[in-house]
Amino acid sequence: MSTDRSQPFADLDPDRICSSIESIGLVPDGRLLALNSYENRVWQVGIEQSSPVIVKFYRPGRWSDASIDEEHRFALELAAAALSVVPPIAIDGQTLFHHQSFRFALFERRGGHAPEPAHKPTLTTLGRALGRMHSVGKAARFVHRPELSIERWGERSRAELLAGPWIPAQLVAAFEALTGHLLEAVRATWARAGNFDRIRLHGDCHVGNILWRDDQAHFVDLDDCLTGPAVQDLWMLISGERQERERQLGWLLQGYRLFAEFDPRELHLIEPLRSLRMLHHQAWLARRWDDPAFPRAFPWFEDVRHWENILQQLREQLDELQQEPLIIH
Repeated sequence: MSTDRSQPFADLDPDRICSSIESIGLVPDGRLLALNSYENRVWQVGIEQSSPVIVKFYRPGRWSDASIDEEHRFALELAAAALSVVPPIAIDGQTLFHHQSFRFALFERRGGHAPEPAHKPTLTTLGRALGRMHSVGKAARFVHRPELSIERWGERSRAELLAGPWIPAQLVAAFEALTGHLLEAVRATWARAGNFDRIRLHGDCHVGNILWRDDQAHFVDLDDCLTGPAVQDLWMLISGERQERERQLGWLLQGYRLFAEFDPRELHLIEPLRSLRMLHHQAWLARRWDDPAFPRAFPWFEDVRHWENILQQLREQLDELQQEPLIIH
């Protein structure tokens, strides 16, 4: 096994994928299909005399076994509550498997497509599903999963970007000053929400992590589940101008409130959360740049124009933080 942490999946070849499956008593039939994933590696694997399975190999060093087990338990808890999620498959009561230095889990293959955005029936249905998810999320607490915080997603991301070679030299001073002002505004706006509740969340609830089939939402990929405010699972599902976002949020909450209460103070958190995600995403790309999959997938990351665009987006985001929160209609 390679010891080069910059290429953690270099030794994950077809033979090793098949031997991993064989190590837990299944017999692969040799049909392998790589699926789109950057943080981990995900494959569809054919199984003799059975349906194919989806195999996720976890990025080494990212999560502890305890935090992965907690992700799995949360998915199984949601499934037990009749929510349509894709939980890990248990074999002899175990869902996280080890083979050599890889850790992996199996999932059923599910079909579907991304939900239609800005569509009232779709958003109302998504709201109902998220309300049910959050009612389960409130019933217990994560111990090993992270908590969404300004320090972790904002301050740390900014520091990592400024410490590395990513930002073009002529833009470093502007980035440093702008992100300093941005995080000050994030903290001030965050404080207006007061003492809001923090619950177990999907954490990365965008349309790419939702399969839509038979007019129902089927949630996939709880790899980023964490503790945070409920609105974190809502704001990424709305888009457009302010009036459009307010209308879409109203549709979401129309379904959501059938199963869970929503604290309107969390409306103050939408733009801070968007700001943190913007910084966190750039830091994530920088953190993974030594993985060969990332330069191939994101070749623009080192371009001056990309960072000029990021500065413009952050300036616009700073302006958004000065506005009043959305109003629920």
